[in-house]
Amino acid sequence: MELYQQLYQPLSDQQANLARQIRLLICDVDGVFSDGRIYLGNAGEELKAFHTRDGYGIKALRQAGIEVAVITGRRSAIVEQRMKALTVKHIYQGQENKMAAFAEILALLQLQPDQVAYIGDDLADWQVMQHCGLAVAVRDAHPYLQQQAHLCTSLPGGYGAVRELCDLLLIAQQRFLQFDGSST
Repeated sequence: MELYQQLYQPLSDQQANLARQIRLLICDVDGVFSDGRIYLGNAGEELKAFHTRDGYGIKALRQAGIEVAVITGRRSAIVEQRMKALTVKHIYQGQENKMAAFAEILALLQLQPDQVAYIGDDLADWQVMQHCGLAVAVRDAHPYLQQQAHLCTSLPGGYGAVRELCDLLLIAQQRFLQFDGSST
């Protein structure tokens, strides 16, 4: 875990142990994969910016055998397109009740809650995060979420926070630097 600490921030033994158990990463989208801002064009089109380093981390996790899912309250064709490019199969959009999607994913993948990491940025994410083995808040998350999470990333949402968590999971499970693909 020394490598993670050199790259990002100090880590407790408890946080490292939690990361070793993870078999599924669930991500919120707005404020996690993006900086939380929504750009609307004159014709009503919606734009979001995604960091390529986050994409690389997701693809590395998938290659390492760690599943990835997204659960988001909004619906967006851009999210569908980006997640499919990253080979994310489990995409739950328009989820007012994120717990229902969480339960469905656990049943589908036959996983226990302590095998799941969740990364979020706002209070709507806490409902699921409190049931996960590793609850992670991005650096610029709502203060309450930061206080409740097992870990807060050193990077803000949309600027590599997802990649930081991916690196933690890969380092903890001794699979870092095994991916040879691209960020798409």
